[in-house]
Amino acid sequence: MYDITGKTALITGGTRGIGAAISQLLAERGCKITATYRSDSEAAKELLKSLPGQGHKVYSCDVTAPDQIAELFEKMQKEDQGLDILVNNAGIGYHHPIDKVNYQSWQEGWQQVLATNLIGPANMCYHAAALMKLQQSGVIINISSRGAYRGEPLMPAYGASKAALNSMTQSLAYQLAPYNIRVGAIAPGFVETDMSRSRLVGEIGEGIRSQSPMHRVAQPTEIAEAVLLMSQSNIWMTGSVWDINGASYFR
Repeated sequence: MYDITGKTALITGGTRGIGAAISQLLAERGCKITATYRSDSEAAKELLKSLPGQGHKVYSCDVTAPDQIAELFEKMQKEDQGLDILVNNAGIGYHHPIDKVNYQSWQEGWQQVLATNLIGPANMCYHAAALMKLQQSGVIINISSRGAYRGEPLMPAYGASKAALNSMTQSLAYQLAPYNIRVGAIAPGFVETDMSRSRLVGEIGEGIRSQSPMHRVAQPTEIAEAVLLMSQSNIWMTGSVWDINGASYFR
């Protein structure tokens, strides 16, 4: 297993939900955390207070803004922060079923979701790979979704963005392997977070839970544990996409 004690980890969307759980667990295992957030500065402050260890940072960064991503990496370099682990966690969903929305909403869904879920991670990977190439090591983990495989009729841009993210993961795994940089993806099913909890009440919630034979949804810590395991795995796992969905979907 790859020892992450003393390593540096950058987690996008790392101050809430799944991202906060990843930040917390990696910090507990000895990583120095750099977590980004888009707008919720209070959640960022609370996370920073809660992380064990020293040297953690939080930065505001909209992953849909290429200039902000470049500025983030410039700040990290000025502060002499290395980078061993990148977790592309920030993402959004957008309900725009093709037979229910107007053309403007259809376009907005594609533009916003692809910018956040695909182009943003691609730009993060570009800058991270440049640093990791210099040190001849690193791990990139992209948070995908089972929606990449089963389809998302209410959120077609979301499903497509995650399928593309998986493809990018495997393309980068091949290209970056000579530099000892591992690239993989985690594909969760439904996860209970503050933002999704309202969907888990009533008949809709019952239907979501019934998708798994365990009759529940994942907790953020369970996704974080998969990220920890992938970050510790050996080079031979590069290019893998791990399904973490409680047997709610098979491919």
